[in-house]
Amino acid sequence: MKLDLDQLRELIRLLDESNLTEIEVEHDDDRIRVRRDPAPLVGAQATQSVATAGAASSEHPSDVPAPVDENGTYVTTPFVGTFYRAPSPDGEPFVEVGDSIVPGQVLCIVEAMKLMNEIEAEVAGTIVEILGDDGKPVEYGDRLFRIEIS
Repeated sequence: MKLDLDQLRELIRLLDESNLTEIEVEHDDDRIRVRRDPAPLVGAQATQSVATAGAASSEHPSDVPAPVDENGTYVTTPFVGTFYRAPSPDGEPFVEVGDSIVPGQVLCIVEAMKLMNEIEAEVAGTIVEILGDDGKPVEYGDRLFRIEIS
């Protein structure tokens, strides 16, 4: 497999635009992997950071705020994908309405490009409302949970 600089830039661009953490291309015995290190977002834990491949890199800033109002704070999705409440189709949901949560606790999974991204709580509190529909698409910035901060 012969990969030129333009093709490498295209892989990095795809990585950046899709919010993936890794792209791997295999052809015969040749393989190239473009990967970025994960970094937390405000309002949700996600996979956003710097893409690296050789000397090429591109930074993708995190700008999903955790909306706060008189009704509590919201956990929003940092990218487009599919919302899942449980780790597997027959598994128990990560959280239910009324559950107390702590920072770092997994609330759900958002699948993007076949990668399962755990969305973690950034605050301690109680789940007041689950706004995402299990197995349904979500868009960048969609509200997934409403949390009453404790």
